[in-house]
Amino acid sequence: MRILDSPPPGWLTRRRRLLLDVLLWAVVAAPVGYAEASPPYTRYTLPLLVGKLLLLGVAVVASRRQPLVAPVLAVLGSLVDGNFVFAIPVFSYLAGRRSVTVGPAIMVFVLITAGGTALNLGLLGAGAATWFLLASVLLFAAVFPWLVGRYRRQQQELTDAGRRHVDALTREQRGAAERIRLRERARIAGEMHDSLGHDLSLIALRAAALEVAADLDDRHRAAAGELRASVSAATERLHEIIGVLREEAGASLRPSGETVADLVDGAREAGMAVRLDTAPVVADLPAMTGHAAHRIVREALTNAARYAPGAPVDVRLTRDGDRVEVTVVNDAPPSGPLPAPPSQGSGLLALAERVRLAGGTLDAGHRADGGFAVRAVLPATAAPPEPIGSAAEAGPTSWSDERPGPAERPVDAERRLHDARRRVRRSLLVALVAPVGFAVVLSFVYYPVATAGTVLDRATFDQMRVGAARSELVGLPRRQLERPTPVDRAGCEYYTDGNFPLAAPTWRLCFTDGRLVSKEWIA
Repeated sequence: MRILDSPPPGWLTRRRRLLLDVLLWAVVAAPVGYAEASPPYTRYTLPLLVGKLLLLGVAVVASRRQPLVAPVLAVLGSLVDGNFVFAIPVFSYLAGRRSVTVGPAIMVFVLITAGGTALNLGLLGAGAATWFLLASVLLFAAVFPWLVGRYRRQQQELTDAGRRHVDALTREQRGAAERIRLRERARIAGEMHDSLGHDLSLIALRAAALEVAADLDDRHRAAAGELRASVSAATERLHEIIGVLREEAGASLRPSGETVADLVDGAREAGMAVRLDTAPVVADLPAMTGHAAHRIVREALTNAARYAPGAPVDVRLTRDGDRVEVTVVNDAPPSGPLPAPPSQGSGLLALAERVRLAGGTLDAGHRADGGFAVRAVLPATAAPPEPIGSAAEAGPTSWSDERPGPAERPVDAERRLHDARRRVRRSLLVALVAPVGFAVVLSFVYYPVATAGTVLDRATFDQMRVGAARSELVGLPRRQLERPTPVDRAGCEYYTDGNFPLAAPTWRLCFTDGRLVSKEWIA
């Protein structure tokens, strides 16, 4: 059984573009091919047809990478074959649709206009009417389709901007929900670690005290040892659950109204030897600093009860200017640490994060005498809160990591959408108004040139007598208009009454042997 290879990526897209280009070439080549295929034929008919079709093929290929080259080639082809005019609007529309900037297109149209004017009025000697006709063809066959294509491009960009705006809003909503979820998980983890962890450590401490009591029989001492081991195992399982729930950010909640002194009293009731030294000025602290100080003391007492049972603990809170120093130091355990699962250090990591969020610094580590010290320096004044969308709060699973590369913010997407809408409105206005404005400008340029020295007013026309010599006619214009039709009466002169904007012939004066034989108004 033969397995066919799948087409390479982009193959279908390239094939579709090729088919569209072939279809485009067939459409623009049809008028040229039909005209050349019609009789009469000469020996140059076939070479000219091949050359014209090749020129159109080059224009089709160039319209992909250099869109403005295609209409230029079509305009050049129209100098040889007038049927190229049918290709000019097609390539101009594609140029407007595919061009990114406007400046090059304006330069191309200006150069075409200047070149056509110099060619027709200068080299070929064509009249003003021919120039006006060619300029109108350029306006409505090239400029207007380009404006329509430009408008369609702006519409597409507006659609893309709207889609990106919706995507940004969706990501923002998803990110807000994710942040709420992470904060709730962190809150739950903090509550479990602060409340249950502290209580379990105190229970283990009481069980250890019972286990070493001298007046306890062996059966109860064994039960106390089993209780202590069970509490230690439960504490470890609690840390595992906290490790699942905890993220880098989050805030823990302490029991309502509980102070550092309450923590110390609870530890003393559990049998710990704790000394508290706190300054009165630390009672009125900002919320973040107070929470952080409470968390530091709780974490330090929990670790001391777990890893240094029976060791005295010294808790100090002092204030120096705008800084508060929290220090918890425990000595080495008298009989060595109790057997317990190894610590993962998550409590100190979370504590360091809490202190950082409060605007302080934390230093914790073993002492030379075998004890352990936790020291934190916190601000005594309220610090500005971190923004919700900060990296510390979003954590490693932030919504901005869902896609490769930087995600667009909703405000940027909304601004992009607003700019796209403004460009679409402006393109539509230009597409509607610009051709009319250009036509008016062409008319004002053409009219003075066409009517200069050719205007004959009605009063002067009425005073002219049939039979009078031409030299006797008063007010006869110094210049004549071109004949309106190729075949007309010989010896006739044509003038206009100044009708705007075409300045078409209005009066016909016919002379024979230098005398006026007829005068009439041309409908």
